[in-house]
Amino acid sequence: MFSNILKNELIDQKNSKSKGNIYHFTQVNFAFNSNKIEGSKLTEDETKEIFETVEFSPKTNDEIETSNHFKLFDYMLDNIDEKLTKDMIINMNVLLKKDTSDERNTEYNIGGFKTKENIIGLVNVINTSKPNKVEKDIDELLNWYNSLKEITLEDIIEFHYRFETIHPFSDGNGRVGRMIMFKECLRNNIMPFIILDYHKSFYLRGLKEYKRDTLFLIDTIKTEQDIYEKVCNDLLDIDLQEI
Repeated sequence: MFSNILKNELIDQKNSKSKGNIYHFTQVNFAFNSNKIEGSKLTEDETKEIFETVEFSPKTNDEIETSNHFKLFDYMLDNIDEKLTKDMIINMNVLLKKDTSDERNTEYNIGGFKTKENIIGLVNVINTSKPNKVEKDIDELLNWYNSLKEITLEDIIEFHYRFETIHPFSDGNGRVGRMIMFKECLRNNIMPFIILDYHKSFYLRGLKEYKRDTLFLIDTIKTEQDIYEKVCNDLLDIDLQEI
């Protein structure tokens, strides 16, 4: 199936470290767009330079988190066939925040869940789980998700919405959440996708309106699937729809 082909190509190309392939494209575009959604000032060219430069020494938080996002993607590939666990999700956040100023700030509690309340957005704010409810809410979410016999794209999107409304970490929730979606799509033979910063407003609207209109976020993500699938077809020289 196409997911296995794409998954195997990403893993093989990760080990080869070649340029200009689907792994290279995905690493750069995923890191650039996911960090940009969260306010990173780095350009796509700067992101590419960090990825391609051997022994690059990041100095700013944006550079550090970009470099960490590359490692997070590799961690995701290394655990691609494993079911989601609480420890895995925490490890993802630790990888993303390693060596940042947040890691040195005990209030951020890197390596654990948030200790202070947080929200999503500044306009039409989405309230999130209270710190003392996070562990229970995450356990319930994982119990529901891991009990599903056959996981669909809609299930992955539902998980993402619920994960984001829990907002378990002091920072990095969106990037960890989007990495989980990519992983779970590959694991369940579903075309993965990258949420583009260009579509940020649609993505955030989809999250905010999800309870009232689930289709808006689903349609936004299906558009991203189509975009990424075209790149896969071009770079893999395989029509994934025919497999």
